[in-house]
Amino acid sequence: MMDQAIRDFPKQFEYEPVIENEDNLKRKKRFIVCGMGGSNLSAGLLKIVNPKLDIISHRNYGLPTIQGPSLDAPRTVLGFEEHLVIAGSYSGNTEETIDAFNAALEKGLALAAITTNGKLLELAKKNTAPYIQMPKTGIQPRLALGFTIRALLKLMGDEEGLRQTRTLADSLDVDGCEYKGKALAEVLRAKLPVVYSSQRNEPIAYNWKVKFNETGKIPVFYNVFPELNHNEMTGFDVSSSAKPLSEKIHFIFLRDDQDDSRILKRMDATKKIYTDRGFGVEVLELTDGDPWQKIFTSLLIADWAAFYLARYYGADPEQVPMVEEFKKLIA
Repeated sequence: MMDQAIRDFPKQFEYEPVIENEDNLKRKKRFIVCGMGGSNLSAGLLKIVNPKLDIISHRNYGLPTIQGPSLDAPRTVLGFEEHLVIAGSYSGNTEETIDAFNAALEKGLALAAITTNGKLLELAKKNTAPYIQMPKTGIQPRLALGFTIRALLKLMGDEEGLRQTRTLADSLDVDGCEYKGKALAEVLRAKLPVVYSSQRNEPIAYNWKVKFNETGKIPVFYNVFPELNHNEMTGFDVSSSAKPLSEKIHFIFLRDDQDDSRILKRMDATKKIYTDRGFGVEVLELTDGDPWQKIFTSLLIADWAAFYLARYYGADPEQVPMVEEFKKLIA
């Protein structure tokens, strides 16, 4: 059941990942994480905790283009050779991720895989590539962030990150997050959420969007400061004739005291502009504990809010039937 999976989430940080074929792991300081959907939500969160981390999140077929010193001088093999390519697919059968794995394999790049099963696991074993096989507990990929974060940290050789995230198993307040998430869901009934954050915290805002989309089965949008003040904001300076287009929108601001003071000033000013025009704005503070605590407390609130919205709309909070329908169409 989805609610039990959310309640059990902190236990994921007790997971001790093991690298199979570790002797073949080529240690690097730069990383390309290839994956789709819930399988590639963790890489961006790592960047929040360590802004200096050289990591690229790739959500497509093949491998990304790595630019050289100028835009007209792309770095090809040389650029890729500086990176560890990590192919992550929770199911192990994600089409785009398997294509990325094969592309890296063909180029002879440093390569590793993270999965629970499926074709990706078979490919890793067949080619004696380093891999981590995560526990297959039946949960959806978007709820497996504890497993995937710790698997990534292990492949990156970040023992301090592993130590820090291990403490989340005991420190995350699931009941408190449920209380806040349920209250937020009540506010968002029959509303269209729009999630805003600083650019630094964009991966958190994107996670919120994914959880509302997949669990709540509702359309949700997100954007970041300061860019939204130069374009999107003006779309809500509505005339009476355009009001029906936006009257159901309700904003969620993810406010972080660690953000640039100028960003916080922009958030306050934007809130005033929106509330003066009759829009609802919820401000959720991202200030509890260390960076890991802050991130996953926020995402647990999002999980609970999405779960209770699914209940309100009579939707299945766990399965994603439209995704399965789509896969059949392109098979």
